[in-house]
Amino acid sequence: MDSFLSFAAGGLTQATWWQVVIFTLVVTHITIAGVTLYLHRSQAHRGLDLHPIVAHFFRFWLWLTTGMVTREWVAIHRKHHARCEREGDPHSPMVFGIQRVLFRGAELYRIEAANAETIKRFSHGTPNDWIENKLYSRHSALGILIMLVIDLLLFGAIGLTVWAVQMAWIPFWAAGVVNGIGHFWGYRNFASPDTSTNVFPIGLIIGGEELHNNHHAHGTSAKFSSRWFEIDIGWTYILILRSLGLAKVRKVAPKLKLAAQVGDTEVDLNTLQGVIAHRYEVLGRYTGMLKDACRQELMTLKQKGGSMINVEALKSATHWLGRGDETLAPEERERIHEALSQTESLSLLLQMRQELVKLWESSSASSEQLLHDLQEWCHRAQQSGIEGLQEFALRLRRYAA
Repeated sequence: MDSFLSFAAGGLTQATWWQVVIFTLVVTHITIAGVTLYLHRSQAHRGLDLHPIVAHFFRFWLWLTTGMVTREWVAIHRKHHARCEREGDPHSPMVFGIQRVLFRGAELYRIEAANAETIKRFSHGTPNDWIENKLYSRHSALGILIMLVIDLLLFGAIGLTVWAVQMAWIPFWAAGVVNGIGHFWGYRNFASPDTSTNVFPIGLIIGGEELHNNHHAHGTSAKFSSRWFEIDIGWTYILILRSLGLAKVRKVAPKLKLAAQVGDTEVDLNTLQGVIAHRYEVLGRYTGMLKDACRQELMTLKQKGGSMINVEALKSATHWLGRGDETLAPEERERIHEALSQTESLSLLLQMRQELVKLWESSSASSEQLLHDLQEWCHRAQQSGIEGLQEFALRLRRYAA
């Protein structure tokens, strides 16, 4: 009887509370690594090739700890990128609201996983072998039940809590935090045409998925960090696997190259290619300059006792600049444009922002025409008399492919 009570209390390991905590953190982190390396960077975006042994380990581990099916996860994520922030996006806070995505993200995942058309259209290239069809996909609940038995055997009754944490880990951090907060709150390095944000620059807890805006700007990149202070622990694991011959990096985001500052640097085809390759960085930097101009105008309006309606409209416009303003309803965009048209300088900055975007949105213009447009844009910027715009144009001349 005593031995049974002892087993029920501590399982086979008779582990202390802190040993149970360490075990839980380790196994949940392995699950995070499986999601970011295998499902996300390798399967969904093909930015990384994993050795078959590593890939199958993650596939097996995710079956045990999440019950997720590779083809379903990949299809849902690819659809998110294809329909980002619009009707059809499986889990956008802009569509469903932040509370539903944050707290019921797993429910949205299950709803979309039942959509046969989504799976058929977006799951190409995912595993389709015997073990996937006969075990992992067909008996997706079996793995998590096996994990429950393992946790109970290892730790006794407390193993149920360990298992519950494992089951909640991905729904909370991935389906909730990344898909929810990662499109709602945080900072942006790149003005990608969505509301994606970097939740936190230190990507340890969610394996680097914290750098969500960086990912949306360069979707196929196997590396998520972009700036010197950002840490992508997933990229560290990739480097270790690559050094062991267990991974091959297929694509990373292009590094920003600036030519040396020499007087009036010529704007040539190389400049054009550099601007287009780094378009979201260019637009993000321009947006930062435009926001600074808006803040200066707000200070001027307040000092002169300007209309509160104009002040509030300009505040709202400043907040939404570069944060997925393309995803707003037409009437909302019109209100922003009206607010930014209060002064001649802001109106010009807004107009030149729209003209800059056309450089990489044009699908019919020749390289020669686009180069001419960029040269004219830089010339007009330097003749504008707006200091921030002049400095921006000088820097733009230094971009290289």
